[in-house]
Amino acid sequence: MTDLEMRLQRLRALNAAIGSQDGELAEERADLAPKTLASPKLAVQRDLNAGPEPKEHRALLAEISKESIILRRERPILAIRENKAELVFKDQADSEIWKQRLTDAAPALDIAIRAAGRIELSGAEFDWVGTGWLVRNDIIVTNRHVAEEFSEHNGSGFVFKQGTDGRMKAGVDFLEEIDNPDELVFRLLKPLYIEEEPGPDVAFFQVELVSGDAKLADPIPLAANPGTSHGVAVIGYPAFDSRIPDVDLMEDLYGRVYNKKRLAPGAITAVKDGKLLHNCTTLGGNSGSCVLDLSSGEAFGLHFSGRFMATNYGVPADTIRSLLAKVLKPHAANRTTRRDTRVEVSHGSQNTSSTVQDHTIALATASVTIPVTVSISVGQPVAYQPSQPIPRRGPDITQTADLDGEEAAVADYRDRKGYRAAFLHADDSDDMDDDHEANEASVALPVVTGEAAKDVLSFQYEGKAETTLRYQHFSVVMSESRRMCFFSAVNINGSLAKKTKRPSWRWDPRIPRAQQIMNECYGDPPRFSRGHMTRREDPAWGEPDIATRGNADSMHVTNATPQMQSFNSPVWLELEDYALGHARQDRMRISVFTGPYFTDKDPELYGVRIPLRFWKIIAFIHDDTGKLCATGYEMGQEPDLLPEEEFVFGPFASSHVDGVIQTRIATIQARTQIDFGQLVAVDPLAGDDEARFDRSPRRIADLTDIRFVR
Repeated sequence: MTDLEMRLQRLRALNAAIGSQDGELAEERADLAPKTLASPKLAVQRDLNAGPEPKEHRALLAEISKESIILRRERPILAIRENKAELVFKDQADSEIWKQRLTDAAPALDIAIRAAGRIELSGAEFDWVGTGWLVRNDIIVTNRHVAEEFSEHNGSGFVFKQGTDGRMKAGVDFLEEIDNPDELVFRLLKPLYIEEEPGPDVAFFQVELVSGDAKLADPIPLAANPGTSHGVAVIGYPAFDSRIPDVDLMEDLYGRVYNKKRLAPGAITAVKDGKLLHNCTTLGGNSGSCVLDLSSGEAFGLHFSGRFMATNYGVPADTIRSLLAKVLKPHAANRTTRRDTRVEVSHGSQNTSSTVQDHTIALATASVTIPVTVSISVGQPVAYQPSQPIPRRGPDITQTADLDGEEAAVADYRDRKGYRAAFLHADDSDDMDDDHEANEASVALPVVTGEAAKDVLSFQYEGKAETTLRYQHFSVVMSESRRMCFFSAVNINGSLAKKTKRPSWRWDPRIPRAQQIMNECYGDPPRFSRGHMTRREDPAWGEPDIATRGNADSMHVTNATPQMQSFNSPVWLELEDYALGHARQDRMRISVFTGPYFTDKDPELYGVRIPLRFWKIIAFIHDDTGKLCATGYEMGQEPDLLPEEEFVFGPFASSHVDGVIQTRIATIQARTQIDFGQLVAVDPLAGDDEARFDRSPRRIADLTDIRFVR
């Protein structure tokens, strides 16, 4: 399938989904005059200017143009000027339905637009990092992943991080509009609460009530029972997003204007599994935006993640209400001492105020959680510059400058038993010998076979020839020619997981440094991030010292491969967590195998061959069947557009055209030349036709799409 065919496929799929969910828009679309959809637009203009093309090519461009116009009408991005949504649509065929819906919602929008602001920093790497909005008269809510860019938990409470000149400072600009030089900035006084992973992506900050002659706007009320809705809007600050696979379409939708306050209407399609799903058009800087219900004027959710032309995710408003109530509760078990604070609480039209007693504010973890771990890129805090992609930080991606790395002594690894074959049915002791535990549920360490076996790195360790690097709770097998792992295999005990601090990257002293990649291709964009194969949190379980060791071991560069700063998608990051939820509930154990595909087509950049695709296999005892189950997945970082080679892995970042695919383990085995033993047979897709998968890959748009049983 060509790039243009994939672009058309994406557009048609999204437009079809919108039409099926919103009958009024579908009916309006049917009334469009054919000539309205005939003129080529910017999304394909570059292709039209390329010169004469075959008739089939011109027809394809015309179809793309038509679908692009439909998308711009049904999911527009509107400018906000002087605190008002500008109901000026780009195409002549404006959507009268959206005009009417937004006109009717003017009173609600007047409150919400004034209550949403851009979070700006001083003394930090970024000028701004996302969106926040008022939930109380002096409290804003935003995402955890936004808050963690400039604030942290220091053991006794939450503080701003150290910056270039002392503590960072933060504020919220409630204007930052297109063609408006004015600003309306209120200081963030302190972080009140940052929910820990894997809980909801939420954080609260106290903001000053008065700035000069200006006072804060009214807060946006939180819905008690958010549900699906055909009329919602996201209000925030979309930034140029290097993750987008269709840059031309993004440029067309946003008119090449970013970092300014925008309103994007759409729909909430589902509220399930602790998440709100919506299809408003968003980009990276929308992290922390309000998802506003136009009919009620209530916030239905807090946007935290998006997959372009697929779906977006938000934290439901009732979850935010629950967390906020715990933050404000004066007598919770966990407290952080602070000075008296008067908190203004708005209840509909009645305003009351209450003083937090005993000089305390509660900082307790909410009982409402989302069973996922999510890492999302934040907005680019400078003017649009195509050569400067948005940096990404997360649990599986680390963006760092060149460093020397740490190195322990060889003797320090004597107690590392590595991956255990019998782990899924063993007890919680780490002293059991796999040789005496083997049964039908044992999952042996994979074996590299065929021609690939000749490339397995062999090394001497305590007088023996070894091919497996054993760490705490996981093992790695290295490729000699590629200087990175064939695979990393980890045992995860979700019931004993511990949260640990991130240490520095380190060398493994058991193999030569020449066989490891510490710096060559890693660094700031357009260089790569060190992408964990075994996630940092996965081996961090057991007694505190054991969990700390597992966390530290995951930071060996033998467990990393070059990945684009924006590689990971929420679904890829959530696979282990989702599988834990389907493993035996009384044990929560899984074994995970992850690695790159090595091919002759992998490009060489900065002296390193960069893998374009990655695979993952998860094995566990299924809670429903009581039997061993294994599922396979893959995801790519191939560029969708290649205008300039040096930007392939920079601004034209990870192509999520395919996204995450559930694939046959037999297919992974054949492509990697790695033998996965009995896992091939227990794969729920084992009996499916391989040719059908090639024609129609099983794409995972949502974790519920995963097939665990035949």
